Amino acid sequence: MKKAILIVLLPLCSHILLAQINTDRVLEIGRNALYFEDYVLSIQYFNQVIKAKPWLAEPYFYRAVAKINLDDYKGAEEDCSLCLQRNPFLVQAYYARGIARQNLDKYDSAIADYSKGLELKPEDRPMLTNKAIAYIQMKDYDGAETVFNELMAVHAKYSMNYLARGSMYLEKGDTIRALQDYNTSIELDPYYPPAYGNRAIIHYQMNDWKTALADLNEAIRLDPRETGYYINRGLVRFQMDDLRGAMADYDQVVAMDGRNLIARFNRGLLRSQVGDSNRAIEDFDVVLEEEPDNYMACYNRALLRFETGDYQGAIRDYDNVLNQYPNFIPAYYNRSEAKRKLRDNAGADRDAWTAFEIEEKSRKERQEGVAAGMAATDSVSDPKEENTREQSDKNINKFSRLVVYDKEDERKSKYHSGIRGRVQDKNVRVDLEPQFVLTYYEKIDQVKKIIYYDKTIDEFNSRMILSRKLRITNEEAALTEDQIAVHFASINEYSFEIEKDAGNIHAHFGRALDFMLVQDFAEAIKDFDRVVELDPSFIMAYFNRAVVHYKQLEYNQSQLMDESTTLSMNINAGKQVTSGIVSDPITAKLKDERRTFVHEQIVRDYDMVIKLNPGFIYAYFNRGNLRCAQRDYRAAIQDYNEAILRDPEFAEAYFNRGLARLSQGDANRGIADLSKAGELGIINAYNIIKRMTGN
Repeated sequence: MKKAILIVLLPLCSHILLAQINTDRVLEIGRNALYFEDYVLSIQYFNQVIKAKPWLAEPYFYRAVAKINLDDYKGAEEDCSLCLQRNPFLVQAYYARGIARQNLDKYDSAIADYSKGLELKPEDRPMLTNKAIAYIQMKDYDGAETVFNELMAVHAKYSMNYLARGSMYLEKGDTIRALQDYNTSIELDPYYPPAYGNRAIIHYQMNDWKTALADLNEAIRLDPRETGYYINRGLVRFQMDDLRGAMADYDQVVAMDGRNLIARFNRGLLRSQVGDSNRAIEDFDVVLEEEPDNYMACYNRALLRFETGDYQGAIRDYDNVLNQYPNFIPAYYNRSEAKRKLRDNAGADRDAWTAFEIEEKSRKERQEGVAAGMAATDSVSDPKEENTREQSDKNINKFSRLVVYDKEDERKSKYHSGIRGRVQDKNVRVDLEPQFVLTYYEKIDQVKKIIYYDKTIDEFNSRMILSRKLRITNEEAALTEDQIAVHFASINEYSFEIEKDAGNIHAHFGRALDFMLVQDFAEAIKDFDRVVELDPSFIMAYFNRAVVHYKQLEYNQSQLMDESTTLSMNINAGKQVTSGIVSDPITAKLKDERRTFVHEQIVRDYDMVIKLNPGFIYAYFNRGNLRCAQRDYRAAIQDYNEAILRDPEFAEAYFNRGLARLSQGDANRGIADLSKAGELGIINAYNIIKRMTGN
């Protein structure tokens, strides 16, 4: 967090000035931001609470959670320590600090934190899992196995336990026990893609290409957006001499992630093998843009440039390689040929003579080594080792080998999600496509490239009433530090305009959007209320007021989760752990009545939007989501029907209608809807189809 930003924000945030700060309310807004994964913004709110009441433990903990999600592990560790100084019985703080320390490679300290947390909350699965992983990272496999035994004793049916332990056995080189654990993991949960992906690695190491291919096919069917599976399948297909299939896999990776350097390098090699030299050069160009010191790519490009007649380009590449590897004999011979093509015979002869001298020197050294009894013993080579190399292997003699992930990176990827406390989220969850909202920002999805449009919004933007363009999206983006500062400043600017003219509708609407973006839902709703009071036909105010009410409802509902569930969710999304689960029947009744009242408010707002503009498809969609949340699937399906009727290519509506139909037991029509959603760009639909059909 930059001090300059805070200096700007403190005088601007008039509604949370330090002298008048309502710490409970600001803490609540901060938790809102944390829940909705707006981590930078949440930290600013927690800073305010800490400055006003530095003796409180909670804001340090929540700030630590935000920092973990921003990969600021050092800052998270410090915040957890400050939290525990104030409240040494907060279990989640030991868990969070353990995660931070584990990511800082402080494994002993992380284990101590998990052990302390387990004293306060025995049998906690995420802490036991992370503790076992910390032992693995220390190469203390006996310690890890002891923890896994504890874990299995109390969570015997949880598939992730076996997946983690299988990875440990694989790291130890015990492929038999690793395979047994992966098999058990898949038996317990046959719909978890990484289990198949990990098992494929074992079969690959055993040179069982056919079985490895089958596992990777299954992993891709379950999770078609994971590029690592395609890269590994490309390697398997290459080992099976299926160059066309391997090429197709690398094509898919590049389509999903154009800067994936392993896919680019490997595809470049395959293209060069089949004579597609120009396009191979394009792949190596991309690799070298990202990694100018990738001399393997540089040498391969030099060979291809020579083939395509670009002799000067080839010589430049050979020069770069030889500057780094001055004894690399093939580069001298090849540069000699390129120079000869340019009629630089003297230069060509010098390169050829240099190569000959290096070769002779190497031959003599080998002969002397043999004479001294230093000859290496013959060994049986592994076929896959002959044509692959790890990404970090810089041996230029392996320039023509396909790249595989480093073993160390592979190991980290197996355990990283567990370290971050997200093991519980790895089972694919079947969630509705989220509600749509009017905002200024949206996430960029490289796969799901769907453009949303509405005439009402377009006409409003064309009048340039607000300083920024409104867009409709269901993929909201978290604010950057600069954007946070801009919107706090904007709140004050609108407030100044409203002081001058309390009836300024657009100032109220603009400020409501700003409050919504900084997660201050209560103030946003007040402004939306004022807008519709001043103009009962303001469609967008009704729509976003319903959206914000639903966000409040979703957040408040999260506070009623069981503590054991919430602990494991906390590091992921900042959901508060409370011991105040509603047990008092009077309190529970009041909360139910409040929830029902808010549901009715939301429905009334969407009804009004539809009355004013029957073609506003997003109101039908959002109302359908609300009704799904109420388990009123029949009414939800009717809403999705209306949305699809008005836009037959509304992918999200097909997806959610499919889930609603499945919830009603209507499998055939539900799967048909999911198939259509997948066709229109929602790839997760195929995962669910696979789970429902089992083929």
